Amino acid sequence: MVPETVFGVPTRHEGDPERVAVLLPGGAYVPARPLLHFARVVLVQHGWTVQEVWWEPPAGDVFAEREAWAVERAREAVAAESAAQVLLVGKSLGTLAAPIAAERGLPAIWLTPLVTFDSVVGALRRSEAPTLLVGGTADKSWDGEVARGLGHPYLEVPDANHGMEIFGDPVASARALTDVTEAMHRFVAGLRA
Repeated sequence: MVPETVFGVPTRHEGDPERVAVLLPGGAYVPARPLLHFARVVLVQHGWTVQEVWWEPPAGDVFAEREAWAVERAREAVAAESAAQVLLVGKSLGTLAAPIAAERGLPAIWLTPLVTFDSVVGALRRSEAPTLLVGGTADKSWDGEVARGLGHPYLEVPDANHGMEIFGDPVASARALTDVTEAMHRFVAGLRA
């Protein structure tokens, strides 16, 4: 179940009821963090309703359990929407929902996707819906060669880590965030065409 508010702030931002974007967080990267915050801002600017998913993944070292848990939370969030168009935006752990996007033909923005996981790569290969991939060359979960071979638009940020930050350089990190925001803006604008 998705809470209606987190820290007194709404988790749903109303716009066009027929276009709903579902924001899926990372393992420790909540919707209030910069990448997902600006994804929401872009989507709201383009008139979308945005539903943020807030979660606390199960603890433990068995990643398969976290994967199954994340996919189930994403499936529940998508099933709760009856809009004509649903868009998924996922960060890291949230990108494990790529199979859902592929199955349902949903457009998606995947921020720091786990392209080192076969389930994610296989789903991205099958997906025919518009899809944007964003990763950094200093992120161990990003493989630029794999991303380029998937046939989707992508943004690869030199020296950006898994948080899309450049270690030791906050100004370059802010520029990277600007680049990602511009890429999301262009992508979402293109969905209207």
